[in-house]
Amino acid sequence: MSTDVDSTPTALTRAWEARADVAQASLDHWFGAPEPQRWHNTHPPGDDAVFNYWWLAHVVDVRVDAWHRTGDPAWLADAAAVADHIQARNAGVLFNDYFDDMLWYALALLRLHRAGGERRHLDSAVSLWQHVVEEGWNDTLGESLAWRKQSLQYKNTPANGPLVILSARLHEVTGDPRCLPYAQQALSWLEENLVEASGFVHDGVNREGDGRIDTHWRFTYNQGLYVGALVALEAVTGEAGLVERAERTALTTLEELAEDGLFRDEGDGGDVGLFKGVAYRYLGVLVDRLAAGDGAGSAATRQRLVDFVRSSTDALWERCVVDGHLLPANDWKSPARGTIPYSTLLSAIKATELRTRLEEGRPADSRLA
Repeated sequence: MSTDVDSTPTALTRAWEARADVAQASLDHWFGAPEPQRWHNTHPPGDDAVFNYWWLAHVVDVRVDAWHRTGDPAWLADAAAVADHIQARNAGVLFNDYFDDMLWYALALLRLHRAGGERRHLDSAVSLWQHVVEEGWNDTLGESLAWRKQSLQYKNTPANGPLVILSARLHEVTGDPRCLPYAQQALSWLEENLVEASGFVHDGVNREGDGRIDTHWRFTYNQGLYVGALVALEAVTGEAGLVERAERTALTTLEELAEDGLFRDEGDGGDVGLFKGVAYRYLGVLVDRLAAGDGAGSAATRQRLVDFVRSSTDALWERCVVDGHLLPANDWKSPARGTIPYSTLLSAIKATELRTRLEEGRPADSRLA
């Protein structure tokens, strides 16, 4: 009897690979613009005055996703071109006023370095990390990172979550002894100030200088960041309990922010469009980690997350395809109407790439330089 495993792609896998290609192509189809703009902020085109630095960092990310899926060097070249485009549009400098924006750029550059091996991308990621901690780390409400340079009193998950992830990954890649303590302290601060006993993660505190937590802002973005932070730190420390806390928050996210197999509409606004994409990114990282095996409970959590990815991406592709291309609104329950920012498409690309690699049985970032 043969013990060979049939490794040929299934029809389902091939279908999702084709959809991932369509999703990536949809960015240029709906939003493409002449240089130096490259992409209009919305479809139909409107006001392009705003330079969406952090959206573009996620364009780098999704192009790296496409390279991991296909191995086509054109995707990696495009990711590098977008990374250069961000700096060129930013008056030739890496830095801006928002610490969370810079951390997203650094995370994308670090992935790009690990994929393509170019030292300049790692050097830029390190420069961004160093600038962020030098300019934004302070002891207001406890040692942690501020949101932006003009609001050093305001502390939030969107800044401290990616700082944990970047610091842990830079520690892993470079061995720089400065990085890990920032990851550990930022996570401790988050858990002491913004994470509920249920695992639900609030957005921020002290935005108006009154010490108040913004409990009314209930976003998938924050849940994903905390999950990603826990998994990133566990990968370099092996600390017990981190994965279990990530599981708790992932399940709470589905209980609190999803309905009928989809994330609920989180509101209007361009930045909001990317929030669920961040959640998909880091829920996918947790799915990968749970595949290593942590008992029956973890297997059940993993299956529930996979089922959610499948149900939500099925709905996305059933309802949000227009003329053969993907065009979603923030709410995937119905087709897009009116003006759509490209941030919403980036979330859909992230979810589609995640669905595709789950069907392929491929962990994230498995094709490295």
